[in-house]
Amino acid sequence: MTRFLIAAIVSLTSISGQLFAQQNIVETASAAGQFNTLLTAAKAAGLADTLATGNFTVFAPTDEAFAKVNPVIIEDLLKPENKAKLAAVLTYHVVPGSVRAADAYSLPFAKTVNGQRLELNIDDDSPNVGGASIVKTDIECSNGVIHIIDSVLLPAEDTIPAVASNAGTFQTLLAAVTEAGLAETLGSAGPFTVFAPTDDAFQKLPAGTVDELLQPANRQKLVNILKYHVVAGRVYDDQAVKAGNASTLLGQSVRVTVSEQGLAINDAKIVAKNMEASNGVIHAIDSVLLPSDQVTPAQVLSPGEAVEMLNAAVMQGVPQFNSGHHQACCDTYTAVLQTLNRTGVQGVPAHTMTMIQNTLSRAQHNHNATNRAWTLRHGVDSAMAQFRQMPMVSMTR
Repeated sequence: MTRFLIAAIVSLTSISGQLFAQQNIVETASAAGQFNTLLTAAKAAGLADTLATGNFTVFAPTDEAFAKVNPVIIEDLLKPENKAKLAAVLTYHVVPGSVRAADAYSLPFAKTVNGQRLELNIDDDSPNVGGASIVKTDIECSNGVIHIIDSVLLPAEDTIPAVASNAGTFQTLLAAVTEAGLAETLGSAGPFTVFAPTDDAFQKLPAGTVDELLQPANRQKLVNILKYHVVAGRVYDDQAVKAGNASTLLGQSVRVTVSEQGLAINDAKIVAKNMEASNGVIHAIDSVLLPSDQVTPAQVLSPGEAVEMLNAAVMQGVPQFNSGHHQACCDTYTAVLQTLNRTGVQGVPAHTMTMIQNTLSRAQHNHNATNRAWTLRHGVDSAMAQFRQMPMVSMTR
């Protein structure tokens, strides 16, 4: 009889656990009774259905955590006109895929659905994420995992120009950006990565160079120099090191190297890294990067080189998508298509470049990362098929 009762209890416990695990993230949070503010915010931001269906890890602030925030701020965020701002805050609490505590011990950070990173510190007596203490981990849901935190996480809200202005060490760069007419671009959705020369970096240029560049007659030269400091997508220092080079908005690439002196972009040393902005990331550098005066014909890609680049993007993007990192996959495909659009391909038919441009435009207006990734992937595949039909020139420069 004793054995029968024990077996029955074990069986019932197992069934109860299975039923609980069948609840999605929203249902689980609702049943817990301590995430009412979070759920209200998710509904106001139009994210409740997404959290109920996608595969996510949620760092969930309790009602007590929200009570720590000025109620005026919460009330303001819940206004319909601030829906996008509220979504940015909430998606900063969400990581693609199911990441359990045991999986996060060796991770220094997690990339959120917002696009910005969260610092992780799981392997000590006071585990925290982004400065918020983790109260409880690994609440299993049918479509992911919840970790309870005791504070609301706030992402960077300022755009790249605002972050640079607040830093106080990029005044010359900001003046150049304004003169070149690029301030609006760097303040747009992006995302962008900016290798930002400090004021001291501009002082290293020969006397009179900055004044000359700021003259209206030299505007295009100034634009080219500034574009040489900007990369499409949000690229953190470790990603830059892994890539080894990065294609800039000018169409020319910069080298990324590591030595005893630290991380460098071409010959410029990175003196401050991973400065978060709402639309990208800034790395401060100690020298101004100077590109070639113009992109030469040799820098135009051959069809073979274009195929090679597209193949590399697919090899990187597929595992990102399959592991639930759909936004990272979008960034990968967007970067390669933007590079092809800027640099050009030898002998490419006009309709092929139009297709690439249309793909980028459609993706930009699709706010669902999963659908956007598929739109971009179709564009990548179509471009690759068309380039393969063209005469192949040497794939090495």
